[in-house]
Amino acid sequence: MTRRHLTFACDGSQLAGTLDPAAGRTGLLIVTGGNELRSGPWSSQAQIAGKVARAGFPVLRFDRRGVGDSDGENTGFTGAASDIAAAIAAFQAHVPTLKRIVAFGNCDAASALMLAGGAGCDALVLANPWTFEPEAVVAPDIEAAPAPPPMPPSVLRRHYLKRLADPRAVWRLLTGKVRLGQMASSLVQAAKEDGAPTPLAQQLTRGLAGFTGSATILLAENDRTAQAFLANWDRDDPRLRKCPGASHSFVEPQARIWLQGQILAALRSLD
Repeated sequence: MTRRHLTFACDGSQLAGTLDPAAGRTGLLIVTGGNELRSGPWSSQAQIAGKVARAGFPVLRFDRRGVGDSDGENTGFTGAASDIAAAIAAFQAHVPTLKRIVAFGNCDAASALMLAGGAGCDALVLANPWTFEPEAVVAPDIEAAPAPPPMPPSVLRRHYLKRLADPRAVWRLLTGKVRLGQMASSLVQAAKEDGAPTPLAQQLTRGLAGFTGSATILLAENDRTAQAFLANWDRDDPRLRKCPGASHSFVEPQARIWLQGQILAALRSLD
């Protein structure tokens, strides 16, 4: 069936979406993270939508307010509940046979779904949820690039252990190409214990606790956002799934296949 573009209302704004129709009564809603377009990084979400629709499940993805082809004010992931609700209503209106919805989000899109308590969906696939406080990544100078968020000590330890196993990184250290002062400061931080979960992580915990459907939490092994999430979460949570060798957007060939398999498994579990 042919991919269709559509618009729908959200609190006085018009949002743009793309629908991949299919005959199934269980559909996939893709929530985009950050300020990315609904196509996703390297068109990943467009590719997922096409593959999932070919497997028999309709898919809707959309641009949040103030992003891409959608108008209105960009409220960020913490204000995305209305956008998600409007997208669900549009999905149901354009696919009247739809009975169940699985929502997928990566990074702060996963966090948006958790903050919304699942947004009324039947199942969630949450990848690399974002747990950094908003003020931790805002640069003091509006003209400057945002500062990188502070990493939990356990993530810093993992980073330095990996670097010490890399001969090129050791050579850079021995040849004076590493800022020793900055490295020393990071090592002091890495020696500490992880603190209490961030306030945002605590909000995510409460939001997901109120969700009555099934949830799967996917973590890309090499992604520091995923590692930071794990430092703020119960490591024994049975909903956790880890993809070996994967980066944040699951761009690696084996990671793409793994991610698609996880999404399809969630859809088929409801079908």
